[in-house]
Amino acid sequence: MTSIQIPGPVDEVIRRMHAIKDELDPRDGVASFNNMYLRVTELVGEQLTAGFFADPDFIERLDVVFAQLYFDAVDAGKHNQHPNVVWKPVFDSRSNHTVWPLQFALAGMNAHINHDLAIAVVKTCKERNTTPETKPVHADYLKVNELLARIEAQVRAEYEPALLKLATKDAEALKHILSSFSITRARDAAWATTQVLWMQRDNKMLFGMTLQTLEQSVATAGRMLVTPVAPMPS
Repeated sequence: MTSIQIPGPVDEVIRRMHAIKDELDPRDGVASFNNMYLRVTELVGEQLTAGFFADPDFIERLDVVFAQLYFDAVDAGKHNQHPNVVWKPVFDSRSNHTVWPLQFALAGMNAHINHDLAIAVVKTCKERNTTPETKPVHADYLKVNELLARIEAQVRAEYEPALLKLATKDAEALKHILSSFSITRARDAAWATTQVLWMQRDNKMLFGMTLQTLEQSVATAGRMLVTPVAPMPS
């Protein structure tokens, strides 16, 4: 599949995601997340040149910094190293075929949004000599929510037919797991974390303590999201 042609660094991010897609077995749990993330990134990339964002340069740089944290996890997995603990639920269960692809996709989003996103926003603001409160950083951040909500709804809808084939008990259990995560809620929480980390950016001890607590809570949520329920009907 040929990637959408988007000039600039985001196109490199998309190319890397396509490369990861080509390397992985489609049944791999990491591939399930990668496919969803690729769709989101392509949509964001299209909007960078469409006047959707007030500061497309900031969003483009944020997209690159943000994606690199995922690529770091992928590279760690390729070299038999441990990714950040927030990514362990996805990578540890990636070959478990009783975990649905949608579960992997949302568990990856849990790690990437609830942990990585705040770090990426803080880093991007520092690089560009701005702050999370400087206009239009937050307004553009919220615009990304619109795009993510669109993709999340599409991906969830794609699995509805298979969900209907499950036994009632299994279907209810899976629905409970899937309903525990929302990209919009996660990004709202990530913005609150961003504000905390920004205030603590010059205090290494507090900054590190906040990240450690965050890692533990995000990893716990990730493990719940990949709870095996039943194989997906063919």
